[in-house]
Amino acid sequence: MKKTVFSGMRPTGKLHLGHLVGALHNWLALQEQHQCIFCIVDWHALMGEYEQSEQIRENVLEMAIDWIACGIDPERSIIYVQSEVPEHLELQMILSCITPLGWLERNPTYKEQLREIKTRDLQTYGFLGYPVLQAADILLYRANAVPIGEDQLPHLELTREISRRFNHIFKTDYFEDCEAILTQTPRLMGLDGRKMSKSYQNAINLSDDPEEIGKKVKTMITDPERVRLKDPGHPDVCNVYSYYQVFAPQQVKEVYNWCTGAQKGCTECKSILAGHLADTLRDVSAKRRELTGDRDRIRDILSDGRDKARQIAAQTIAEIKEIVFP
Repeated sequence: MKKTVFSGMRPTGKLHLGHLVGALHNWLALQEQHQCIFCIVDWHALMGEYEQSEQIRENVLEMAIDWIACGIDPERSIIYVQSEVPEHLELQMILSCITPLGWLERNPTYKEQLREIKTRDLQTYGFLGYPVLQAADILLYRANAVPIGEDQLPHLELTREISRRFNHIFKTDYFEDCEAILTQTPRLMGLDGRKMSKSYQNAINLSDDPEEIGKKVKTMITDPERVRLKDPGHPDVCNVYSYYQVFAPQQVKEVYNWCTGAQKGCTECKSILAGHLADTLRDVSAKRRELTGDRDRIRDILSDGRDKARQIAAQTIAEIKEIVFP
């Protein structure tokens, strides 16, 4: 039985290989089986990036280009921009009226980002209420499932708690619990071994050409104990080897042997990896070039997706208002 699956991404910068293996590959599989709604969540981007809001509009178009270039099909999935469907904020307002403040203040992601991010002021009403808008995004389409990793389970549980509280207060069974589709994503770190992030400038972007990929791969951190070519390597602690496991699994055994046997140096190993990454992105790059040259087509796809999303959203809001204002 087909499910309604909802997922979204914040347009805060260029998409990279982490997005490809962590989300987009899963989305491609899901759209083959279910009704998928994929949202470019620009209101969420504004909550954390309000001081650089002039970049968001361009990032929206670039994200749509990346999605479609990777295979997200607007004929089978709804692709749209969050701020173009005002019902998101309308439902957020309703849910914010019933969401206890303590639930938001205890949110582990909220506390972590306040502690870790020092370059932006996140002590705002909007950022505190981030999970309420997140719940509204999902509940507006009465989604049955959301693809997430295990680390995001607390976020989805908060959405469930908000929907259950709505049902309890207004004596209804309108919202059903939304299940998690747990995604087993490969662990892909940034070029420097840290989490892949635009903030760290340690990512290979989907828009990078082979030359740029080669330059970036040359900077990757390898086995710190392998100083000379004749020194045997330790693949299990090498970030380059972890990329082979994801993007060239057919060569993993060979790579392991030449590394531990000191048959190839790290420079040559990186060069071969760069070729695999360029091959992985070759079709995406060609499609990106085509789409980038026809931005009116992208705008038309997003407009069509907006209309489809609003049809669902408007009906949901009308039914919710009947419950809240009987």
